Amino acid sequence: MSTKTIEEKQYLVRFKCDTKSHLTIINHDICNTKCEDKLCTLFCPGEVYKWEGTRMQVGYEGCHECGSCRIACPHDNIKWEYPKGGHGVIFRLA
Repeated sequence: MSTKTIEEKQYLVRFKCDTKSHLTIINHDICNTKCEDKLCTLFCPGEVYKWEGTRMQVGYEGCHECGSCRIACPHDNIKWEYPKGGHGVIFRLA
């Protein structure tokens, strides 16, 4: 049985990134004015969402493709698509 920490296991995950994001904030004003808790920043295991100033920044390159951001957003303000063929997360289990 493996005794690795979650951080050590996440280090094994590799990404082949596209040049275009598969994650989109639909309306940045909703994040700024209606979403006090910024739940996507808490739920995302890849720490893809960062609140900077008055705007949500999306670092799609580290997305684990789990979909938790879609569930966490109470305003359905995140457009999530699968990455284009040949791109995205590559899991390595150890």
